Amino acid sequence: MRNEPTLLENERVDDLERNGYRIIQRTDGFCFGMDAVLLSGFARVGPGEQVLDLGTGTGIIPILLEAKTEGRQFTGLEIQEQVADMARRSVSLNHLEDKVKIVTGDIKEADRIFPLASFDVVTSNPPYMNDAHGLKNPGEMKAISRHEVLCTLEDVVRSAARLVKPGGRFYLVHRPHRLIEIITMLTKYRLEPKRIKFVHPFIDREANMVLIEAVRGGKSMVRIEKPVIVFKEPGVYSDEIRDVYGY
Repeated sequence: MRNEPTLLENERVDDLERNGYRIIQRTDGFCFGMDAVLLSGFARVGPGEQVLDLGTGTGIIPILLEAKTEGRQFTGLEIQEQVADMARRSVSLNHLEDKVKIVTGDIKEADRIFPLASFDVVTSNPPYMNDAHGLKNPGEMKAISRHEVLCTLEDVVRSAARLVKPGGRFYLVHRPHRLIEIITMLTKYRLEPKRIKFVHPFIDREANMVLIEAVRGGKSMVRIEKPVIVFKEPGVYSDEIRDVYGY
């Protein structure tokens, strides 16, 4: 029998189209987007590896990575207790308590929450906007998800560098207009960019997302991969996007 969750006010359940998994989201809060799904498809997790997702939100990335990979353990760190509780209920909804753990805590203190160099893979879909880009959302939950209110890009990169093992991988999705800043920050903390993949809404439009893989202590050599084109035509996903979503 399917496990039906107890929903709080302004919550709904969405089908993830993968392994029969579902996820709880708020109707009035920040919901996961294509960036999180693309990151889960871009990240490489080997058999038996341990994964940490910084700023996990609804828990979408650990849940999708559990569905798509043979990793051993997946942990999501989330500062907002209300959001972390929702993520835990999604984990329970999918009977993943043995594989996925949600921890409430601050990215800036992550190296005191977890042992140093204890993860094979670290992922993050962090807030994209610093104070110079865009207006703050009136709802605090959305503002924290989209703007660098509680953590900066450097906070995320610093924590990833401290928690990933030497030779381990850090995966990030962000906005192309901050790419130089991102690469500078990664190399500052000895996370060497190895793969970069741009995401374009249409083949004739400029990129609006970038996916990056960096290796702790890796040698200096980067590969620019074939870009992702989201739509073949208006309203019609490309084959790659359909594959990532599991359609």
